[in-house]
Amino acid sequence: MSDEHHPEWVIDPEIPSVARMYDYYLGGKDNFAADRAAADQVVAAMPNVLEFTRANRALLSRAVTMMAAHGVRQFLDIGSGLPTQENVHEVAQRAAPGCRVVYVDNDPIVLTHARALLADNPLTTVVQADLREPDTILGHPDVKARIDFTQPVGLLLLAILHFIPDEERPADIVARLRAPLVPGSYLAISHGHAGEVTQDVEDRVRSAYGRTGAGDIIPRGVGEVAEFFRGTELVGPGLVQVADWRPDAEPFRSDMSRPGFLAAVGRVV
Repeated sequence: MSDEHHPEWVIDPEIPSVARMYDYYLGGKDNFAADRAAADQVVAAMPNVLEFTRANRALLSRAVTMMAAHGVRQFLDIGSGLPTQENVHEVAQRAAPGCRVVYVDNDPIVLTHARALLADNPLTTVVQADLREPDTILGHPDVKARIDFTQPVGLLLLAILHFIPDEERPADIVARLRAPLVPGSYLAISHGHAGEVTQDVEDRVRSAYGRTGAGDIIPRGVGEVAEFFRGTELVGPGLVQVADWRPDAEPFRSDMSRPGFLAAVGRVV
């Protein structure tokens, strides 16, 4: 058996993908048996993962709609994942026709599906790049062709930063991506949060993600996630559980003891 390194475009169906696991949580069909097995392990340990993953998708729609209502006409969605219903370009272009959207991901299946979906949409494109290389993203010709950094931008980092370990300095990555954003831009982040789960539950979840190409999922607390918003002013209701960010129903006190995704939107000032 050869131990030759496979090029990044080769898909190994035996290695779970975080994008395809997320698709499975959302009820999608673009996933393999290995993805479903890893995702089922997470669901068994933390059953509300289906609830907060779907709430994260609703957050995307509410945040993009809010940004468009405040004049944002260009969006950069990094770690976009597999296309599903209510994608950024659909929400943005419905709210304000003419919005430009760039999706960024490094998963080959995501890229294939997104390019097929966007073939007839000249205002939207997908770029292959890695969040760990923010300068590559900002300097990519397709990003520069569609994103005018002299005008407000909506930067989305949803359910992605928890795959960046501390030693790779995720706060520095966010700061670099935020640096070119002019006042009136917005930064939306959602991030895994363990709440008050037992160490056994956390270990079981991280074990499942340990089999993926990402290698781990790193939950962070309120203070750690808040650090990502340096240089911005949080819009109401601030940093809360993802389902509690401007919900359609009557808002309620966000319970930080629950595991899930924390979410906030910051305005660049």
